[in-house]
Amino acid sequence: MKTNLINNKQTMTRRSFLKKSLAVGSAAMAVPWFIPAGALGRGGAVAPSERIVLGAIGIGPRGRHVLDCMITEPDVQFVAICDVQASRREAVKAMADAKYGNTDCVMYRDMFEILARPDIDAMLVATGDRWHTMGSILTAKAGKDVYSEKPCGITIGQCQALSDVMQRYGRVFQAGTQRRSVPNFQFAVHLARSGKLGKLHTVHASIYKLRCLYDWLPAEPEPSKDECDWDRWLGPAPWRPYNHLYVAGRWRGYYDFDSGATLLDWGAHTVDLCQWANQADETTPVEYEPSGGTIYARYANGVKLVLRPDGWLDTGTCPVRFEGDEGWIETGDKSQVEVYPASLKSEMKLFTKVAGTNAAQHTRNFFDCVRSRALPAANGGVMRHSHIACHAAAIAWLLGRKVTFDPVKEEFIGDDEANHMRSRTMREPWHV
Repeated sequence: MKTNLINNKQTMTRRSFLKKSLAVGSAAMAVPWFIPAGALGRGGAVAPSERIVLGAIGIGPRGRHVLDCMITEPDVQFVAICDVQASRREAVKAMADAKYGNTDCVMYRDMFEILARPDIDAMLVATGDRWHTMGSILTAKAGKDVYSEKPCGITIGQCQALSDVMQRYGRVFQAGTQRRSVPNFQFAVHLARSGKLGKLHTVHASIYKLRCLYDWLPAEPEPSKDECDWDRWLGPAPWRPYNHLYVAGRWRGYYDFDSGATLLDWGAHTVDLCQWANQADETTPVEYEPSGGTIYARYANGVKLVLRPDGWLDTGTCPVRFEGDEGWIETGDKSQVEVYPASLKSEMKLFTKVAGTNAAQHTRNFFDCVRSRALPAANGGVMRHSHIACHAAAIAWLLGRKVTFDPVKEEFIGDDEANHMRSRTMREPWHV
């Protein structure tokens, strides 16, 4: 699939080129031309010209899982990886080369080099949290569609800017909140929205045990830029001395690097599902009040949102629970569903059960939308409101008090301290 990303005019595909060449050749020569069926997309193969060309920025363990789902799609061709760590660049190249049986995957340390490639249609952005917004915005401005791991922004302001840019540039955007595409969660939302639980009154979202670190790990000598470009690894985050544990994944929990209080690690998924169940994809709760490690929120329609780390049934990680005045449902990553009344469980047959939290359905939804230009399941607007709800809850917890929020203006009401926390200063030269 080759579309000019600047003027949106369709370019000549390899298939049309071959057909025109055949027509000319048959008139000029008596000898036949033999073309492999795969080159024309026959026998189940997808012609190279019709494939979505994919690149990736910042691929660690989670990114490799998502990328593995992506490169199994027959209409996707992964061509390049950019990462500031040599070991991660090389691991992804080895993965791609093994998949395709060649050595064609190109490695980059500088993201501006991979973004300058005109042949790439879409980009997987799976960096650390501090880079998700900046990487996604730069990708969109380079004329490419974006699949971004969550949290897609570490502040309310970043989520607003990201959503605005995707709309302004007309890019297809999918947040990596893949549980929107997993059948047991879809079933739970279906019951909540169908009225079969009665009038919905409370939705529950699981979160990590909240914490926030402000200290620094001990300084260590910086490696060479080719081994690990520490300045670029930090990106828009405040400077601090290098420590190898940061780049090995120990950055989580530090305020400078994540969304604050680690609430969005699971909350980006589970609050998103609660928003969907409450038909609130275009709004957020209006009140947030912390109590210990739990946060209680309320929507304008009266539905309560409870963000809590424990007290769940054994349905797996990332559980959610939806309660109405006639029944309830709870489910998690084991695909197990607990429901009352039990008779409602029979409706699960409408949904095809899949194992675990495989992102394949979610990435497929993204690629389908890259082709159709339709809105993906977790598009920029959906991400904006569910992420902002999470950030508002985290701010309430960090402040240790109740806050009220205006979902239309996307600001706290009469609360300068909370409003100041909607954004952070980004280290030069990065800004949104």
